[in-house]
Amino acid sequence: MGQATFQAQETPAAEQMPEPTAVAPKDPMSAANADMQKVLEQLGALGGKPLATLTADEARQQPTPADAVRALLTKQGKSVVPLEIARVQSCNIPGAAGPVGARIYTPMTDDKKPLPVIVYFHGGGFVIADLDVYDATPRALAKGAGAIVVSADYRHAPENKFPAAHNDAYAAYEWITKNAASFGGDPKRIAVAGESAGANLAANVSIAARDKGTAMPVHELLVYPIAQTTTDTPSYDEWANAKPLDKAGMIWFFDKVIRVSADKNDPRLDLVHANLKGLPKTTIVQAEIDPLRSDGDMLAKSFAAAGVSVDKKLYEGVTHEFFGMAAALGDAKDAESYAAGRLKEAFMH
Repeated sequence: MGQATFQAQETPAAEQMPEPTAVAPKDPMSAANADMQKVLEQLGALGGKPLATLTADEARQQPTPADAVRALLTKQGKSVVPLEIARVQSCNIPGAAGPVGARIYTPMTDDKKPLPVIVYFHGGGFVIADLDVYDATPRALAKGAGAIVVSADYRHAPENKFPAAHNDAYAAYEWITKNAASFGGDPKRIAVAGESAGANLAANVSIAARDKGTAMPVHELLVYPIAQTTTDTPSYDEWANAKPLDKAGMIWFFDKVIRVSADKNDPRLDLVHANLKGLPKTTIVQAEIDPLRSDGDMLAKSFAAAGVSVDKKLYEGVTHEFFGMAAALGDAKDAESYAAGRLKEAFMH
């Protein structure tokens, strides 16, 4: 109830209604499941500093969730060898303003026919992280979906602000559609996928392909996508202090990425209000303990309103960045299997 609903009369102090207050942030550690808690504890032990206190260069040197997983596995006496696949090839491919790094993951297969292709974009708020930090997901999707995964990098802010990353992502996709056969891929079976900022890029690739009349992806996998720029949502309030991503961190990312205030309303960043008609079937994976959870909820509703078939799955007790942690988290293994299954099904049609 707001002030405007109060009657203009004196009320005894003991009976006065309190001012409305924001939802108190929840404690991420107490909400996390046992396996997730171990990863978060290990991440804390690595001594990283809050993003909001750092420059972009400093932030890129911070310990990552992937580092925490490796440290935890070592502590537990488990192998830190990456998931084995047939071949990983590093290369450069064309971006919008020059070459960008890429990595081609080829699964083990006896199939002599061209394989389906997944164009994957890593997370990091358009500012941090790289192909090394996000190595686990491409491996898991390549193996699980029986597809070649091309993990394409892009220019980062603040050195290259919005829409540099978006332009690079589409340029990479366009090159891959034209050159898939050169690395054993089937140009008629290409999907897009991404995590966080990378999920935003993946969805934008589909939109650009539709608008430019180029080959459309057969599916899009969006893992905890950045889908709008408002930090006033239920999940931003609920998980303002979540780790490894908190509300202050997202504000820091947006500050580094946007050129002018109007960019916040650009449909490439504000996907929730973009024209989503005619896009391919979509899979959205969410983490409960994540400021971006509401983004995924809103985006799913926008897809449905636009007539796009969308399947959304929420994993409770885990945080942003859980998806690539299958070596340490049972939920991550399940999520990777679910996502790979959805992609595999799309490739069969």
